[in-house]
Amino acid sequence: MARTGITPERLTQTAAELADEIGFDNLTVSAVARRLGVKDPSLYAHIRNVRQLRTRVSLLALEELADAAAAALAGRAGKDALVAFANTYRDYARKHPGRYAAAQSELDKDTALNSAAPRHSQLTRAILRGYDLPEPDQTDAVRFLHATFHGYVSLEMVGGFRHTAREADASWAWVLETLDFALRNRPMTGNRR
Repeated sequence: MARTGITPERLTQTAAELADEIGFDNLTVSAVARRLGVKDPSLYAHIRNVRQLRTRVSLLALEELADAAAAALAGRAGKDALVAFANTYRDYARKHPGRYAAAQSELDKDTALNSAAPRHSQLTRAILRGYDLPEPDQTDAVRFLHATFHGYVSLEMVGGFRHTAREADASWAWVLETLDFALRNRPMTGNRR
């Protein structure tokens, strides 16, 4: 029987908060149980194992990030949308490093398809409508943007830019300007394979 006061939502939220503090890879059932002031077996009424716990955090993070990105994109197009979208990802990673890592973790195919993950691609495609890219260029651009945002944010989070005097914010702005330029000036290849 589930312990009073512990719900699946509270368990997931506590795990997400803990992941932000100690790192997603360090998230364990024992750590969450300690945070909640219960013994490990109390949590097994809600989860089967640490993998399911981490999956719940991943799903929460994907949902939060998709909601934030959708709100940031509302009423925006072109470069303005690109910058708002990118800044949402970067800000989320800075505020919630454990959840951001969780959002990048691999999910099984069915779980991923039934999560907010497809919304991330849909939101990126909404940005790209302002650049009038046909397929397969649009799919390539979705991957390009996500790889660029994630690569930059990941390097920044581990201190990869601290060795130079130039502020990371200035380089981030340069990256976004360059992405906008590249998308606006990309030769269309259309139905290439």
